[in-house]
Amino acid sequence: MLTIYSSDHRLHHGVELKDGAVSESFEKPARAETVLARVKAAGLGGIIGPQSYDRSSYVGAHSERYIEFLAGAWSEWIATGRTCQALPLVWPVRGLPSIEVPQFIDGKLGFFSMDAGSPINAGTWDAVSASANLALTGIDRLSDGTRSAFALCRPPGHHAGREYMGGYCYLNNAAIAAQHCIARGAERVAILDIDFHHGNGTQEIFYDRSDVLFISIHGDPAVSFPYFSGHANERGAGPGEGFNLNMPLPKGTALDQFATALHHAGAAIARHAPDALIVSLGVDTFEDDPISHFRLRTPDYLRIGEVIGRFGAPTLFVMEGGYMVDEIGVNAVNVLLGFEGRA
Repeated sequence: MLTIYSSDHRLHHGVELKDGAVSESFEKPARAETVLARVKAAGLGGIIGPQSYDRSSYVGAHSERYIEFLAGAWSEWIATGRTCQALPLVWPVRGLPSIEVPQFIDGKLGFFSMDAGSPINAGTWDAVSASANLALTGIDRLSDGTRSAFALCRPPGHHAGREYMGGYCYLNNAAIAAQHCIARGAERVAILDIDFHHGNGTQEIFYDRSDVLFISIHGDPAVSFPYFSGHANERGAGPGEGFNLNMPLPKGTALDQFATALHHAGAAIARHAPDALIVSLGVDTFEDDPISHFRLRTPDYLRIGEVIGRFGAPTLFVMEGGYMVDEIGVNAVNVLLGFEGRA
């Protein structure tokens, strides 16, 4: 399997507000480096860099004004005399009357974010645009006839919505790839999100569309981040009704329950008959992940890959979460090896 990777991810390493304190983010460069090392050790296949894409390639999944904000936020921040990482201060919560984009950067940070876990620093834009370009390169390879590819994206993307960042995510790599695939002539795309956390951003972007089926298997939002999306009754809206499938699972979920949900996902994907399948590959479902509470074990990821391989669609894997750094490489690559029948 071809892997697409860029060292530009190292340009972004942030902090987050968690447990009442600002501390180093769980989303760190070592995550991607560990996965890359395992890709090489396992002999997964060739490794290439991303193609170049104009920022207009991100529009469709995101709005133009959001892309403009992300690209210019650091310059606006340091123009105020501050050199620390930029985090939002206030959010436009329910009941506030204004829906206008503020002129000052502090207001913009809140307007275009969902939490205080996605800081912006000097290298953020270069890192997140490179990450999106990995997914775009991968989907272009599928469109040109490749059966499968792995976009080793960092930062991840599935929490980023049309006009907001959050959950360590800035550009929604999977959504950008899906939109690009449709723009290239595909009639139908499916996105399967197997990260522990619900892909709220991907859901929001495609919620009223029937050409992109979104399926997410994740921790119950009643007790798990992002809390405010991912319930089973969220089925899509308008033309998209029935094309959004959420399967929230309880604390302590192990392989048997996860596999049952995965088989239901496979049936839905078969009905959709996509020209391409994009898998948002998170391995924070691992039993020792520090910010999640499923109980999957390292061999289980081989089985998950085998099941996805039987779906039969050209498949792009896009790296999302997984925060037990010592194990993220073997777990992520096990999915890919299982997919290829190399378990």
